[in-house]
Amino acid sequence: MSDFVLNAELRNDMGKGASRRLRSAGKVPAILYGGHKDPTSITLTHNELAHQVANEAFFSHILTINLDGKEENAIVKDLQRHPSKPIIMHIDLQRVSATENIRVHVPLHFINEATSPGVKGGGLVAHSVIEVEVQCLPKNLPEFIEVDLGNLELNQIIHLSDLKLPAGVELVELSHGESHDQAVASIHLPRAAKEAEETGGGETPPPAAPAAGE
Repeated sequence: MSDFVLNAELRNDMGKGASRRLRSAGKVPAILYGGHKDPTSITLTHNELAHQVANEAFFSHILTINLDGKEENAIVKDLQRHPSKPIIMHIDLQRVSATENIRVHVPLHFINEATSPGVKGGGLVAHSVIEVEVQCLPKNLPEFIEVDLGNLELNQIIHLSDLKLPAGVELVELSHGESHDQAVASIHLPRAAKEAEETGGGETPPPAAPAAGE
């Protein structure tokens, strides 16, 4: 059983006007597609969906959709929010099969930053990537991937290829070749500290000793 369950209803009324009426009634228009089945237009309860969306893991989990007394498994493929109000406008859900690979964006959790040699040496951590797209079977889908910075020195970089992935999980970006092995995190001195280091510490030299007789 999924940790995230959404109760859905079939949607028969289409169009922008119908969508506005649904939102006014506290509903969210949605589409459930894929899985070798026809797309199905559905509606979800806004408050229930908003509560689940507040959990980061919602976007990297297999969801259970209850529809007409039947359960279907799905993942979030797209979610649209109102630009200025706390309203979910629409959500796209893709059915999943236990025997077919899925692609999902999974968050990165950075650990041991404070204890890394680079940070202890005065460096700052730069996060170049905060999530990655993975490919795997639904049963292997990780909630997140840890990035351990505990051994990272000053001016060192962690790349995608350095990440420790769970069994059966691949990074989509790396499937495009070595040139896509992008940086994930690095530690460098702050600019002011680096400039001071390059100029010999940035200290003002002492005044020259006065000449004899002065």
